[in-house]
Amino acid sequence: MRTRHCAMAGIVLAVLCVPACAADRKAGPEAAAAFTPVPAPKNLREGLLTQERLPRGFRLKKVEVDPTSTAASATPVPIASLRCDALEVDSFMTTHAPPLESVAADLERTPSGGEDGGWFGRELLGRYAPGRAAEVMDAIRGAAKRCASFTTTLTDGTKIRETASVTPAAVPADDSLLIHFTSTSPGASKPFEKVTGFVRQGDVVLVVQHSSSQRPSTDTQEVLAAAVKAYRSAGG
Repeated sequence: MRTRHCAMAGIVLAVLCVPACAADRKAGPEAAAAFTPVPAPKNLREGLLTQERLPRGFRLKKVEVDPTSTAASATPVPIASLRCDALEVDSFMTTHAPPLESVAADLERTPSGGEDGGWFGRELLGRYAPGRAAEVMDAIRGAAKRCASFTTTLTDGTKIRETASVTPAAVPADDSLLIHFTSTSPGASKPFEKVTGFVRQGDVVLVVQHSSSQRPSTDTQEVLAAAVKAYRSAGG
């Protein structure tokens, strides 16, 4: 009887866990933040970070608007088959996953002294055809996992050891992830690091890219959280 009771209890627990566990796997840590979908801003530029919306110490440098992206009609190299080092370049999204419309802003935080090298990066908003943004996010996640460890050869023959790892972005979104890159040159004492955040809100993908540094920081995550808040405020 005891054996039967334990077996039945295990079945009940397994059944109860199916929807809950599946939801946890899909949502990740961002499930902790209540997520309610918001409509996209009528003008995509309104969803960009402004100086007032930036975290303290950061500065807005330049805004670029491409309301009718000509790249969207081109045939890009599919994300699934691109070279691993292409994941790190600033034009990654517009080259390999061109949106119908895009806006971007260059951002920076000046160094505070000592070993602080500051932070330099950009925010990009790209609007896609219905369903395409979800496909792009899946392809990015798959490419990052495929490129967990790779080598880049410079023009002079120097080989750079690189890694890419994926973690949840923990922001309110339909889907989100952070890709952490490291690049180590021969003889280097520490690697250069950079983080890129990808967030899907409906048919719009929000990206925050960081130029590399040798000092780990959480600046990218801070900017990403502010960018998501600004976007959702503009659409809500």
